[in-house]
Amino acid sequence: MKYQVQENCLTIYLPKEVDHHNAEEMRKNADAMIEQNHIRYLIFDFAQTEFMDSSGIGVIMGRYRTICLLGGEIWAVHTNARMKKILTMSGMTKLLQIYEEN
Repeated sequence: MKYQVQENCLTIYLPKEVDHHNAEEMRKNADAMIEQNHIRYLIFDFAQTEFMDSSGIGVIMGRYRTICLLGGEIWAVHTNARMKKILTMSGMTKLLQIYEEN
């Protein structure tokens, strides 16, 4: 997993599969970076992602709660049709913005 911090924005470049094997590591790393860098905006980049299970949804929900308490926002970018469907069916689209490139 790759992380990028720019000012108060953290981008998490998600791996091919977001599941219980890597969710805990992602959660720990994201929480540490949010705290250390005073992050208010969080971007989940789905460009490489082909699969996400409930563990991945849990990571997004937990970071949403954290960022909301700080008065920030979370976004999803580079979502393919499958990821959009997963995010919609799980109710995540009510919590995060999906950035659509035209």
